[in-house]
Amino acid sequence: MRIIVGGANSISRSIVGYLSHGNNDIAVVDTDEKALNDIAQEWDIMPICGLVSHPDVLKKAGASNADLLIAATDNDEVNMIACQAAYTLFDIPRRVACIDSRVYFKAAWGGLFNEDSLPIDLVISPEYEIAKAVMNIIKIPGMSAVYPLCGQKLKLLSFRITKKCPLAQIPLCNLSISAPDLNVMIVSIVRGGKIILPNGSDMMHGGDEITILAESDKIEDVLHAFGQEHKSNERVLIVGGNKTALYLAERLETDDNIISCKIIDNNPNTVEDLASSLSKTDVYSGSIMSEAILEEISIGEADVSVAVDFEDKDNLVASMVAKKNGVENTIALVTERTANTQIINIGENILIDRTSITMSSILRELRKANIVQAYSQGASLGEVWEIAIHENSMLLGTDIEKVNIPQDCKICALVRKDDVYFNLKDMEIAVGDHLVVFCTPDAVRKAEKVFA
Repeated sequence: MRIIVGGANSISRSIVGYLSHGNNDIAVVDTDEKALNDIAQEWDIMPICGLVSHPDVLKKAGASNADLLIAATDNDEVNMIACQAAYTLFDIPRRVACIDSRVYFKAAWGGLFNEDSLPIDLVISPEYEIAKAVMNIIKIPGMSAVYPLCGQKLKLLSFRITKKCPLAQIPLCNLSISAPDLNVMIVSIVRGGKIILPNGSDMMHGGDEITILAESDKIEDVLHAFGQEHKSNERVLIVGGNKTALYLAERLETDDNIISCKIIDNNPNTVEDLASSLSKTDVYSGSIMSEAILEEISIGEADVSVAVDFEDKDNLVASMVAKKNGVENTIALVTERTANTQIINIGENILIDRTSITMSSILRELRKANIVQAYSQGASLGEVWEIAIHENSMLLGTDIEKVNIPQDCKICALVRKDDVYFNLKDMEIAVGDHLVVFCTPDAVRKAEKVFA
């Protein structure tokens, strides 16, 4: 696939890093020549110096033959114009724009993004998506990822198995004996940074990070079975005052279960802006490394700290300081969890992968399968798809166990109206079904053809 990525910022780098794992021909456009050179040294891309909204620059980047434009510069308006030029002048089939300002998302302007006005197929706000993902994790303590599927009927949960987990060291085929009421699908196991598609003889070990599918109304019972019981997060501390922090605080302010929310940032102007935008959140100017600030905010009273600064190392340090000062749950935003496996277990810190969250927003446009929702577990770990079955599907009437899926791919669940099935034996695919499918990176291309 020929892809043009506009921007060489941190978001664009995340996108390029993910796309580089596939068989893609990528051009990156930015006005910052040094940033372009840095990306070109790390990945096999074609660097183009210029503004991605300029037609001559798009032409130089190969727009005439491009399949997809992802406009992800720091300027919303540049991203919009780039998509307009891609559509009008070069007929690029699919166009994605990163748009950060929430004013464009107001209901009053709902008709702004379409082929008759601004021809953008997918509008994403990475910082807003990250805030939503973090909020889901705050609501279910102990998780490293929480994603809804199939109209909220299912939840995709990722968490670390502790050595005290009641279900550890038990063959998966025997889980029904140890936990007769447990009805879940073990989607994948990550051990030592490597992905495992488990079968009945596999076991979960302490330190594994597992991903499961569970019915949303049974989450509490499922977590109890895995020994994942944590105190509710009612008092939240956010370290870093960027837009992710703002969007997260806005969500926390509307949640009746949240008692308090505090934000720390060492930029006085940022603190002033946040304080004027938020009504129930206490905003502090200073550093989490300051003993005086830690005392002022009463850090030991926080149930969870969320570090959302731009630098991974700052977020990791902030989480370690919070843990040392008595905060039970600590969350740190990092660029890619799989690149930080050596520090995952320090203080039981939960790492949130900003690359996976950003790419999850884009996967529906990137993949050729009939995807309703898609979530990335990381560039080297795989993807989870929700596939809708329509009346023209070639899979209609096929026994699920006979679907010719690639080796490193599996159909994990079927949702039919209000019913959820994990045991798929003797089930035929019907119109209206939704399938939940997991693919490792090596299986993605073949799986796309099966579910196209």
